[in-house]
Amino acid sequence: MFIHTCSIEEVSSFLNVESKDCIESLLFKEDDRYVLVLVRGDHDVNDIKLKNHFEASVVELADTRTTKEVLGCSVGSIGPVGGNSVEVIADNAVQAVVNGVCGENEEYYHFTNVNPERDFKVLAYTYLRFIKEGNPSPDGLGTIVFAKGIEVGHVFKLGIRYSKAMNAEILDENGRKKPMIMGCYGIGVSRTMAAVAEQFNDENGLVWPTNISPFDVHLIAVNMKDSAQAELAQELYTSLQAAGMEVLMDDRQERPGVKFADSDLIGLPVRVTVGKKAGEGIVEVKIRKNGEMQEVQKDDLAVILKNILKEL
Repeated sequence: MFIHTCSIEEVSSFLNVESKDCIESLLFKEDDRYVLVLVRGDHDVNDIKLKNHFEASVVELADTRTTKEVLGCSVGSIGPVGGNSVEVIADNAVQAVVNGVCGENEEYYHFTNVNPERDFKVLAYTYLRFIKEGNPSPDGLGTIVFAKGIEVGHVFKLGIRYSKAMNAEILDENGRKKPMIMGCYGIGVSRTMAAVAEQFNDENGLVWPTNISPFDVHLIAVNMKDSAQAELAQELYTSLQAAGMEVLMDDRQERPGVKFADSDLIGLPVRVTVGKKAGEGIVEVKIRKNGEMQEVQKDDLAVILKNILKEL
């Protein structure tokens, strides 16, 4: 049966079939040759998988003009039935299509009741599509669920490309020299910080998790011109470091509001403020995560901070 229409949406709507029952045909240029690639109508070709399949440096989707020059009709009407001047490969989901719909290689016409192998031949079936939410999971225990993520590390499989060039060899079980198989990995420090910023923040700034925070404590002297505050801040800076904590001290000649805003923006786990009660040896401790505050005697500060950091 010939159907005078074009897109997958139009075909499925006109025939009252699901898009998964349609076979979409796309012409790709692989290095210096053309290949017809088939996927189900509800799937999209993953050009990276396609490039890996051919072990090609470049794989490009042919435009309408090129498709017409190579196959004689436009993109929406090409199909695998009737033989082509190019080889045909297909995503493995196409193999299961029964009585499907595909382009007829005549402008705006399509075949119905098409079955792979009976009506057209495929050189190779392989996994060529993008994964979709709701697909069966690889472990067979559920379905795929999409979530936002960020790549903070990567493993590179180098093979023997560099070891061969450097004559880096090993002896195999037969005592023969062979280039070693190499690999390497990297962790993106800036990406890690970006991931933290995305996941751990509020309206005022970052909220660093204690296990990866660059410092444990943000020590702020409200007024460095006040000798009692300056002396106590310096004393605590030294004693807290001696107790094993990483301390960032803000001793700038800035207004308290600026220092507090910057402290929230930086987002270290705990802030210790040396203010008007410095002469009494009392400081203010604030937990960045929940905003809880308490006044603490300087002699008890190290123990209290360690307990807070342990619980966060």
